[in-house]
Amino acid sequence: MFPRKLILLTLTLALIGSASAQELKIAAASDLTMALEKVAVAFKKQSGIQLKVSYGSSGHFFSDIKNGAPFDVFLSADRDYPDTLDGLGKTDRGTTIYAQGMLVMWIAARTGLDPVPNLSTLTSSRISKIAIANPSHAPYGRAAIAAMSHFSVYDQAKPKLVTGESVAQAAQFAESGNAEAAMIPLALAMAENLKKAGRYAIVPSDSYPPLLQAAVVLRSSENKQAAHRFVEFLRSAVAQKIFTENGFQGLNNFQSSNK
Repeated sequence: MFPRKLILLTLTLALIGSASAQELKIAAASDLTMALEKVAVAFKKQSGIQLKVSYGSSGHFFSDIKNGAPFDVFLSADRDYPDTLDGLGKTDRGTTIYAQGMLVMWIAARTGLDPVPNLSTLTSSRISKIAIANPSHAPYGRAAIAAMSHFSVYDQAKPKLVTGESVAQAAQFAESGNAEAAMIPLALAMAENLKKAGRYAIVPSDSYPPLLQAAVVLRSSENKQAAHRFVEFLRSAVAQKIFTENGFQGLNNFQSSNK
């Protein structure tokens, strides 16, 4: 017979080992690339749970999830896709808003032009290509079109537009020199390579629909308890600090009406 204390200790260690080996599969919008890496480290330190993250456009993930893609959590660049999935019965406990994205206009230093919030720089003859994410499936692409329309530069800018499959690809067009301008998330424009290659101006948030960063736990997940723990962590003080330091507005920085 094993002593009772030894049996309890063995069970406890087995449970700890099981928790530490747990992994969540996350589908995440590309604007989260830098911030989520840091959030993942902090979450694993607290919970022992590993995140396996796939990055891409919110619209593509939306389609994949509708067709049964085996993710535990979906992090979209806006709330429309998660809300639609919730309406289709694909989520568990609905949508959680945890931050808000910010759109910027980035201009290559080689143009000699200054980025300005009203986007008038985009009409310059020195700019032949403007990179944006594909608006058909990327919230930042739709935000870029809305902002250009708001400031009455869209008609002049439209012939110059080149679209990436995600904001990450649009940022790559800017970094590689294949576009002199880009409409991308602040979270990506803050990367050292883009800061060295150009400058950016934050686009006024009232010129485009709010880019509310939304999370949902998927009903098909086999790890719902851990998945909800992760989503709750996104709203924690630790995670909020990471988001605000990496190009997002935290929960305390945007109006409750947007939540």
